[in-house]
Amino acid sequence: MHIAELLARQAAGEGGILSRAFRRAARSAFLWPEEAAQLIAQKRSLTELRSVGPFIETQIRRWLDEASPARKPPVIRQDFISLAQARQLLATKPEWEKRLRGDLQMHTQWSDGSGTVAEMADAAIERSYEYIAITDHSKGLKIAGGIDEHQLQKQGAEITKLNVSLQKSGRELMVLRSIELNLNPRGQGDMSSESLRALDLVLGSFHSSLRRSEDQTERYLAALRNPHVHILGHPRGRIYNFRIGLSADWPRVFAEATRLDKALEVDCYPDRQDLNVHLLKLAREHGTRISLGTDAHHPWQLEFVQLGLAAILRAKLLPQKIVNFMPIVDLKKWSTIGFRSRHCVWI
Repeated sequence: MHIAELLARQAAGEGGILSRAFRRAARSAFLWPEEAAQLIAQKRSLTELRSVGPFIETQIRRWLDEASPARKPPVIRQDFISLAQARQLLATKPEWEKRLRGDLQMHTQWSDGSGTVAEMADAAIERSYEYIAITDHSKGLKIAGGIDEHQLQKQGAEITKLNVSLQKSGRELMVLRSIELNLNPRGQGDMSSESLRALDLVLGSFHSSLRRSEDQTERYLAALRNPHVHILGHPRGRIYNFRIGLSADWPRVFAEATRLDKALEVDCYPDRQDLNVHLLKLAREHGTRISLGTDAHHPWQLEFVQLGLAAILRAKLLPQKIVNFMPIVDLKKWSTIGFRSRHCVWI
């Protein structure tokens, strides 16, 4: 990600439109399917790459011609993987991607996504998935069009109808009723217990107070002990070149998740990639379950899963600890049988 860092540094030294253009290109670099140097070697235009116009192409070529030295990024831009890097790594272990059975975070038109539930399902079928979880935002996150209990019930009816249709047509995909539950710093959600108990899976995420510098361990422990939460979504809340994310006693957090048999997520969205590789190695040491979710807001974004797959491969996680590698029968067994009462102490 040498070029991404150079683009980010250039953005910091520019103003107005140029600064925005370089910043956008730096973030888009994670989605480039090929490295800029590869395109140049093939005598292709860099404008094939997302967010690269003629002006930025000229600058990138200059950097490559001058062999600009790689400089260590600041922490807010460290430990991110590009799509090109992910694909190169996954090509060395083709069986790894074949283990993937589903995607456990995505958004639809019910909240802030652009696709319908059916369109997200079609995209999943194209990827030969066994299941997906529809995790639209809950009502407390109004900025993202969060849905309330009544809307969640209506969405559930739509999902049930779609599953019947998929089964009748012989398409082997199960759409799971789920939600991205908005958690406050005390680990409490914003939806009724009755509405959450009707779901197949609950992803709980923090969306507020994400710039606190003090230790947030107790916040994570409280969230994990919430009896309705199965998976803790994008745990640190980091965003590339925008927010560094929260800090905690991570060994203690992973140990508690393991004790409760709950999962922490790798949010595969390119500028999130949270958990990162460093924390995934700690999760491996503690035997913690890990879930993969693309956080897709459009059907084509399901491809982001390769970023998460590459991260867990780099961290050398055991396949049996990846929730998305479970067959649907085992996934539903994990999420239902005795789950909400086993070890869960609500505080």
